[in-house]
Amino acid sequence: MGRVTLVSNLIDDLLRSIGDVIGAHGPAVNAAQSYSPSDYSIHFFLQIAVILLVCRVVGWLAHRFMGQPQVVGEMIAGVVLGPSLFGLVFPEFQAALFPKETRNVLYVGAQFGVGLYMFLVGTTLRLDHFQSKAKSAVGVSAAGIVAPFLFAAAITPFLLDIPGLFTEGLSQGAATLFMGACIALTAFPMLARIINERGLADTSLGTLTLTAGAFDDAVSWCVLAIVLATFGAGPGVALLAIVGGVGFALFMLFIGRRLLVPLGRAVEARGELTHSLLAVVLMLYAMSAFFMDAVGIHAVFGGFLLGACMPRGLLTAEIRKKIEPMTVVFLLPMFFTYSGLNTQLTTVNSLSLLAIAVGILLVSIAAKFGACWLAARLAGEDNRTAMGIGALMNARGLMELIIINIGLQKGIIGPTLFAIMVLMAIVTTVMAGPLFELVYGRKAREMGEPGQLGDGAGDAHGAARLDPRRVSGQA
Repeated sequence: MGRVTLVSNLIDDLLRSIGDVIGAHGPAVNAAQSYSPSDYSIHFFLQIAVILLVCRVVGWLAHRFMGQPQVVGEMIAGVVLGPSLFGLVFPEFQAALFPKETRNVLYVGAQFGVGLYMFLVGTTLRLDHFQSKAKSAVGVSAAGIVAPFLFAAAITPFLLDIPGLFTEGLSQGAATLFMGACIALTAFPMLARIINERGLADTSLGTLTLTAGAFDDAVSWCVLAIVLATFGAGPGVALLAIVGGVGFALFMLFIGRRLLVPLGRAVEARGELTHSLLAVVLMLYAMSAFFMDAVGIHAVFGGFLLGACMPRGLLTAEIRKKIEPMTVVFLLPMFFTYSGLNTQLTTVNSLSLLAIAVGILLVSIAAKFGACWLAARLAGEDNRTAMGIGALMNARGLMELIIINIGLQKGIIGPTLFAIMVLMAIVTTVMAGPLFELVYGRKAREMGEPGQLGDGAGDAHGAARLDPRRVSGQA
């Protein structure tokens, strides 16, 4: 009997120890147990394992049953891991796996990953295509900014009358600017990955759309800085964002490109990107991301600008070969998951709010897809290409989640409008692939152009990987 009791006690102690593995073990702070350094590492490794598993599974399901590329599946996986599904069904388990205290670590990994991916995307930018399509790019960019703000000016007065959408006391001008920025956003990282997965990275359509999307997002972030300034952050925030962002872009385009030439020559001379030169590249990326983050734009634009200015040839081919797999497979899912952890869809819980959500969705599609399509047509693009541009520009993705999270944290919008904008972001992103396939992809394959166009839902590690032979000689 004594042995049975001893074994029972040992088992009980073992189970308690296992259950305590992901608990807090640091000193008590304000009567609550704090997290020790080892607690953060334990949570991080477990979180990464779960994130990778869920992203792979949901990505496969999205590809198999919805015809969506891996990137869209990963966006959905992020929402699945958040409070909207996982936290709703298993609230205690979700809270134990992703405690608020550990999310700052996940945030840093998320920003590093998405910025590094945009750096890789920048290395595929064809400046010769942009120069040849400058008229179309400017027209599409302008339409993608002007139309959303006009639509926002039309609907914001009605939204302000509905309690709980905007913070009480917010001016109509600030609310309109914020809504316009949200509608004008393009899912720049997701847009880039979809373009890569479909083999469009070095085509005129891909370059034009990426350039227009980058410009529209940069303007949206500057507008957000203005809204934050009018909401109490001070005019210095807006001035720093606009002057700092424009100044860095001009520096990189006119001076930075020349300063990077010796780096390209060093790689060509050695025949590979050595570890020392790789360290230099990563240091330059970190500094570019830091600067754009520090001035209030976003780290992704620093990475993209650096990549766009990198000398083409063996350097960019080696960068993609050595950095891309880890970035796409390991780092990017952290970005999707972090955004999903801040998404709560259950607040849209009435027919009237659902009607508002549908209305905002339709307005957003008209303001982005319709306006960009019309601008491309007026600039001389054929209807098929213009429709393809409109379909891609219409995706909002997680750039939308980033900006509305800022709006929620700063007290500009309430949880209900936040959830409505999340729904808009998800729907416009999910529809981007099928719509693009319908208006452009199918016909392009029939005509044999572009030759690298995928099946519309390729894996991120196939078509997304740029063949070094196609990099060589690019301007």
